[in-house]
Amino acid sequence: MQIEDLDFDKGLLEGMQSMGYKTLTPIQQLAIPVIQEGKDLIACAQTGTGKTAAYLLPVLNHIISSEKKHLNTLIIAPTRELAIQIDQQVEALGYFIPVSSIAVYGGGSGADWDQQRKALRLGAELVIATPGRLIAMLASGEVKFDQLEHLILDEADRMLDMGFSEDILKIISYLPKKRQTLLFSATMPPKIRKLAKAILQDPEEVNVAVSKPAEGVLQQAYMVYDNQKVGLLKHILQNGDYNNIIIFCSTKQSTKTLEKELQRLGVSVKSFHSDLDQKEREEIMLRFKNKELKILVGTDILSRGIDVDGIGLVVNYDIPPDPEDYIHRIGRTARAERTGTAITFINDTSSRKFAGIESLMGREVAKVPLPEHLGAGPAFTPSKGNSAPVRRFNRFRKGNKNKSRSNKTS
Repeated sequence: MQIEDLDFDKGLLEGMQSMGYKTLTPIQQLAIPVIQEGKDLIACAQTGTGKTAAYLLPVLNHIISSEKKHLNTLIIAPTRELAIQIDQQVEALGYFIPVSSIAVYGGGSGADWDQQRKALRLGAELVIATPGRLIAMLASGEVKFDQLEHLILDEADRMLDMGFSEDILKIISYLPKKRQTLLFSATMPPKIRKLAKAILQDPEEVNVAVSKPAEGVLQQAYMVYDNQKVGLLKHILQNGDYNNIIIFCSTKQSTKTLEKELQRLGVSVKSFHSDLDQKEREEIMLRFKNKELKILVGTDILSRGIDVDGIGLVVNYDIPPDPEDYIHRIGRTARAERTGTAITFINDTSSRKFAGIESLMGREVAKVPLPEHLGAGPAFTPSKGNSAPVRRFNRFRKGNKNKSRSNKTS
């Protein structure tokens, strides 16, 4: 579907064109009509599929067509990075239309807090918030949602994984019962089903390309002992021609250690973890987006909600604890129909865990021999070692009372 086919405000279409929009992605084609009909929605789509625009576009079009201006839409996101990113997309799409928005999140300075409070008092029409900071504002009585029309939960599965279930229900207790609720999630485990049942009314469902990496990702894996990892990583970086690179580690201490190792190579590298304050995170991400910084070493805080074009290589220095997290990690590359490479290091205790990832994807990943100077690595033995439960997407079962739409080819 072409954007010219949308019955949207002219200014909103101009904003889309200025951002390079020409056609709608599958999730946008499926979700936008449901949202425009005013129905509640459960949408399953991984990062990089255009899901943010899928809900922003119809909501922005509704806001500018409304006669009265008020706090119309609340978007709840799991992290500050994602909240900021959504707000930036609102600003870009809404450049030619009179819509005001504010990102509300913790971890900033007192000036940030005052700015957020002022924007809410003056009546921002669209609020993007992390759960903790929003609850603090609600408790203070400084923000009212009496006229709220839309509630959007973005990356709902991630929020529940982070322990925000009770916070979400508490926030919803402040909202009017008559509203449109949209739930976007990369996976649909039972806990998401339980939350959806509690807060949505007779929702429609759409499903696009769940638990499948982009076709443009070249996936490779090395069998490697832990004491060979640094040498292998240096070999890959010195012998490959990659643009921006993200390396995922399992702990923040690992990111700091690896940052020091790579600095000895003379490359521009920074670690990205929860010990950094908000200003430091924003500065690092800005440098990375502007190509001033070549390598980011981070934990899974980077695997969702970070939208940077042109990432050529993702390295799983440590295998993620959950197979779904692997999908999100390698989804940082090959975005918007581009190509990229994802390389995973499998140590002698992780074969079974990686076999779970392959099972989730429905395909095997090529195991590449180690460079000769590193010696031999361990064997791939998927029947041994540690394992992680494979969170399979709960396909919409026959007889489910919820209506379902899907795009199985995307």
